[in-house]
Amino acid sequence: MMSAERGAAANTLAAYERDLRDYAAFLGGQAVAAEPDDIRRFLVHLEAQGMARTTAARKLSAVRQFHHFLLSEGVARGDPTQTISSPKQALPLPKVLSVAQVERLLEAAREAVEKAKGPGKVRAVRLHCLVELLYATGLRVSELVSLSVRMVKADPRILTIKGKGGRERLVPLNLSAGVALKNWLKLRPEPHSPWLFASPQAEGHLTRQHFANELKSLAASVGISAASISPHVLRHAFASHLLAGGADLRAVQQMLGHADISTTQIYTHVLAERLRKLVEENHPLAR
Repeated sequence: MMSAERGAAANTLAAYERDLRDYAAFLGGQAVAAEPDDIRRFLVHLEAQGMARTTAARKLSAVRQFHHFLLSEGVARGDPTQTISSPKQALPLPKVLSVAQVERLLEAAREAVEKAKGPGKVRAVRLHCLVELLYATGLRVSELVSLSVRMVKADPRILTIKGKGGRERLVPLNLSAGVALKNWLKLRPEPHSPWLFASPQAEGHLTRQHFANELKSLAASVGISAASISPHVLRHAFASHLLAGGADLRAVQQMLGHADISTTQIYTHVLAERLRKLVEENHPLAR
C-alpha cells in the first residue's frame, strides 16, 4: 500500500520496514493483535534504550499507520493507537545572530555594493536589498524571493504579505531597507518582469537555495560560519532583537505571520537562555 498507493520512496519504505520489524520482534510476532498497553510497553522499551524522542515518535508514526491500515482492510476490529500520545519533544531553540553580527553582515553588503563594478554591481545591489529586507521584515525566505514589483510599489513604507494559509499581514519597512529597495528597483535588469527578484529559473524568480548560498558567502567574508547562518536565522534574529528591544509579543507574532502565538513565544525562551548564559559568564558568584 505504501508503495503502490502512496508512492513512497525506497528509503521511506526501508525505514517503515525497520520500524515495523522492531515492533513485531518486541511483541513476539503478535503485532496484529496488539492492545494499547502493548504499544505503551513498546514506547517504554524504546525510552529505556536511550532512544531520542524524535526517533521514538517516528517509530510510533509507523505503528499508527500500520494499525490504521489493518483496520481499513478489515484485518483488525479496532485501532489500539488511538489512545496513545506521541512522546513529547523538547522544542529546540532557534539559532540567532547577535546584533553586532547582523550589523557586520549589513555593512559587508553595503561595502560590496560600493566596490562592485559591471555585472557584479547588479548582484551586489540585489544581495544588499535581500539582506536588508529580510532583517527589516522577518519574512519567510519563500515570501522574500517571491515578492512582486506591484507589492512593493503599492506602498514603499509597508509590505502586504500573503503568507501560509492565505493569511495577509502588514509588515513595515525601516528607512535602511527602503533605501536598499529603491536602489534595486532602479537597477534591476528585468524591468518588465512581475517579480522583484526575477530570474531565468522555472519559478521566474530567485530561488531560496541561490539566496542562501549568496548569504553564506557574504557571512564568511565577515567571519560568520556557514553553519550558523541561513535566511531563516535572519528571520529569527529579526524576532528576537525586536523582543529584546521591548516589542510586544503580539505585534511580533503578526509581523512573522504565526497563526499561534505559542510559536512566537519560543523567542522569549531564546532571550531567557541568553540572559542565563550572560549571568553564568559574568556574575562573580556564578563560578
